Amino acid sequence: MAKISLTLIQTFYQVARHGSFSGAARDLNLSYQSAANHVRRLEQILQGKLIDSEQGAKRISLTPRGRALYSLLHPELDIMLERLTKLIENQRSSLRVGMPQAIFFYLFPRVLSRFREAFPEMEFAVYERDTVLAELVKNGSLDVCISERYFGDPVVPQRLLGSYRLSLVYPEAWGEPPAQQDIPRWAEGRPFITYEPGQTLRNLAVDFLGRDGAIVQPAVSTSGSSSVKRCVEEGLGFSIIPSWCVGPEDVSIRSTKLTNLPEVRVYFGNAGFLQKHPMVQQLFEDCRRELVGPVLDPPRSSELSLPPV
Repeated sequence: MAKISLTLIQTFYQVARHGSFSGAARDLNLSYQSAANHVRRLEQILQGKLIDSEQGAKRISLTPRGRALYSLLHPELDIMLERLTKLIENQRSSLRVGMPQAIFFYLFPRVLSRFREAFPEMEFAVYERDTVLAELVKNGSLDVCISERYFGDPVVPQRLLGSYRLSLVYPEAWGEPPAQQDIPRWAEGRPFITYEPGQTLRNLAVDFLGRDGAIVQPAVSTSGSSSVKRCVEEGLGFSIIPSWCVGPEDVSIRSTKLTNLPEVRVYFGNAGFLQKHPMVQQLFEDCRRELVGPVLDPPRSSELSLPPV
C-alpha cells in the first residue's frame, strides 16, 4: 500500500466535517478540484470509497467506511494539528499541565523537583484551575491534567492516582469540634468560606452541609484552598478543605477529618495520543512515587477499572 500523507487525511477530515468539498477547500486554502483530488487519491490508496457525491450537488455524504475513518480521526486530528503548530511556533520544549490550585501549591513542588531531574531544560507550564481541564486538553491548550473529576472521555484517558479525605477547619477560638453527624446543624448561622461555583470541593461541601434541607450560603468564595485556609486563619469563618492542607504548624485553626464523607479521588489525565510519550509517562510515575502513600491513599484494586460513584 502506498504511503498516506497527512495532507490527504487532513483534506478528507475537513470535507467530512464541512459536508462539502467547497467548505474544506476554503479552510485549507485549496481549489475545489484539489480538495476533490485529494479525497479520490486517499480512496485509491485505501482501495475503498469514502464519500458519495452527485455531480453538481453542494453536499456530500460519507460511506460506512468514510464514517468509520472520520470517527477514528475526530477530534484527535484537531488536537494533533494544534500541537504541531505550537511546537513549530515555540522551539523550546514544554509540558503544559492543568490542576487545582491547592494540588499545585501544597503537593506538586515535590513532584516537579523529581521530574526536572529527568528533563532539566524543559519549561513546565501550569494552569491552576479545577474546571474546564478536559476541554483545555481536547482543544490542544494542555497536555496533561490532574483532577478530582472523572471525565469519562476517551479523548482524555485518565488513570486513578489515589484518594484523600476532607477536613472541617475553623478558627481555634471556636472551641472543640462537633460530632461529625452534628456538623450540618453546627454550621447553621456560621460564616462559610468555600470555593468558586462549579468547583468539585465546593459541590461536595454544599451537599454535605445542606442535608435535611439546611440553607447553605457562602460568606466568601475563592479560587483555591490556600486562599480558603487563609480566610479561616483570619477568623472569617469555617470551611471544608483537603486534609493535606492542614499541618502541625497551623496553630490558629482547628481541624477534624471527615470520615463520613466520601473519599475524593485524584486522576491523572492526558491527551490520548500522548499516553506513551516519555515526558507524560515520567510525570505520571513521579506523581505516583511522590504522592501515593505520603499524601494520597493508594487505589484499591477494585477502583482501578471503575469510574467514581
